[in-house]
Amino acid sequence: MVSLLMRKTGGIMDKKVCKAAVEPMTIYVWDMDETLILLKSLLDGKYAGVFNGVKDARKGVEIGKQWEKHILNICDECFFYKEIEKNNEPFLDSLIEYDDGRDLSDYDFKNDGFSFPYDDSNKRKLAYRHRLIAEKYSQGLPKLLDQHLIKHWNDLYNLTDCYTDGWLSSAHSLLEQSMGKTNSAETDIQTDLNPAGPSTNKGKSVNVLVTSGSLVPSLAKCLLYRLDDVIPAKNVYSSWEVGKLQCFSWIKERFRGLNVRFCAIGDGPEECAAAETMRWPFIKIELRPSCPYRFPGLTMKIVQSRIDAIYGLPDDEVEDIFAVEDEVEDMTD
Repeated sequence: MVSLLMRKTGGIMDKKVCKAAVEPMTIYVWDMDETLILLKSLLDGKYAGVFNGVKDARKGVEIGKQWEKHILNICDECFFYKEIEKNNEPFLDSLIEYDDGRDLSDYDFKNDGFSFPYDDSNKRKLAYRHRLIAEKYSQGLPKLLDQHLIKHWNDLYNLTDCYTDGWLSSAHSLLEQSMGKTNSAETDIQTDLNPAGPSTNKGKSVNVLVTSGSLVPSLAKCLLYRLDDVIPAKNVYSSWEVGKLQCFSWIKERFRGLNVRFCAIGDGPEECAAAETMRWPFIKIELRPSCPYRFPGLTMKIVQSRIDAIYGLPDDEVEDIFAVEDEVEDMTD
């Protein structure tokens, strides 16, 4: 490939351009709950439990309940959740074919008659709502909340980060590193709006989220947990109805290319099984403080070594690794 590029440029080529042309792009496929954020494990006391009494479980439950209130508030007040709760889609652009591009600045959402049955007319109205949700997501919470709620949100984030020893900020920092945001030359990543279409990415890596939760609350969580600057709305997938393997398949098709690598990171068996089927590296996140596969703890060095180990091996050795992982998973369940 390098020699071909050299011929096309008359035999003279900048080394940096050459390296960028052949360096693979990495797609990081993240789980959300108990991976990038903590919520369920706070509410049920599991997070505090792994610290054997060091953490106050009641405090964790109270923190979790506050997050629930914020999530529901964003869903209902900003994201039409009361109207579209029963119309969960796997991603915001799933109905883009029904969106005629109408200017929504003076559109009357309250009186447009959106309801069942789920026909083409109502799919168009849902597509309008998805477009507005994406616009609000891109604006960020400071544009959606008043100063009182902003302060409460910031205080809750800091309280949670302190209680979890920096889990949230550490996870966010790793996502920034994966995108090159912590380097001097930040990579501008542009992704295709159509998950089934070809990728137009020109950066080294992309963060994608695949969550088992429904779509709208997951987008609200991304905003509240400050993930919106590292995961755009169009990169959020809900496997609620279709399953993670289907979402992984869509992502692979979306970013198809000869020089693309994938890595899945999560805490559950479903994403682990889906990654194995796709023959992707998988990193299992643990809550235990002694485990390096958690936050803080997980580093880009660990992630990249895992990716290099899988993509640099022959197929039969990859199969052996997956077989060993299955055995370990069975022993720890």
